[in-house]
Amino acid sequence: MSEVLVERRGRVAVVTLNRPESLNEFSTGLRNALKKELQTVAADDSVRAVVLTGAGRGFSAGADLKAEPLMTGTEVERQLNEEYGASLREIARMPKPVIAAVNGFATGIGGSFALVCDLVVMGEGAFFQVPFAKIGLVPDGGLTWLLTERVGHRRAFELAISGDRVPAAKCLEWNLANRVVPDDQVLTTAVAWAEQLCDAAPIALGYMKQLLRSAPDMGYEQTIRAEARLQAPCIESQDFAEGVAAFREKRAPKFTGR
Repeated sequence: MSEVLVERRGRVAVVTLNRPESLNEFSTGLRNALKKELQTVAADDSVRAVVLTGAGRGFSAGADLKAEPLMTGTEVERQLNEEYGASLREIARMPKPVIAAVNGFATGIGGSFALVCDLVVMGEGAFFQVPFAKIGLVPDGGLTWLLTERVGHRRAFELAISGDRVPAAKCLEWNLANRVVPDDQVLTTAVAWAEQLCDAAPIALGYMKQLLRSAPDMGYEQTIRAEARLQAPCIESQDFAEGVAAFREKRAPKFTGR
């Protein structure tokens, strides 16, 4: 059985971490399969939005420390940069919205995969956890940046050093989640949201994602210039002409990504 499943629901690709017997902990097979499938959906123009979720009781419990052999520091560094990092960067960089549908729990580097997504839907009974300090490690998968960017230094430090569970309601309050819904509605809510995003202009949406991802590291003047640079191809696109025509004709636009 494949450790990553991909299901097409119209223009939405649902990517599922599929090791439910191991709480979707990341094995070598899962890391390699996820990288491949994310690259495939990113390159597929018929896919307008992606939902990332986990099979069974939870989103992901992080790395599979039981199955992985004891590695040297150099080996771990390579694994984080090349195996985990490739998938995390693909989510951040693909010009399509990626929604995390978090059922049950997202812990360790599983939390990194949830938070790197553009939007997060959590079940009411789900929780987020940064447990690294409990076993003498630092957060990885870009989690220190993601946490600090979402909740600020002091709260990020508290989460990282305590390793406490953060329930879904608190995640919503602290900007770690966008929506909290009943546990049995997590995936359906995420897919419905993704379907709505599929109606947006793909070129503009991709550039918007790029700008928002870059904004925390750019100054105001640099952001103005970046927006101006990316507005130019939007203005010249067929989608912009369609959007203006639809506005004037008081109808819904039909964007094609051209």
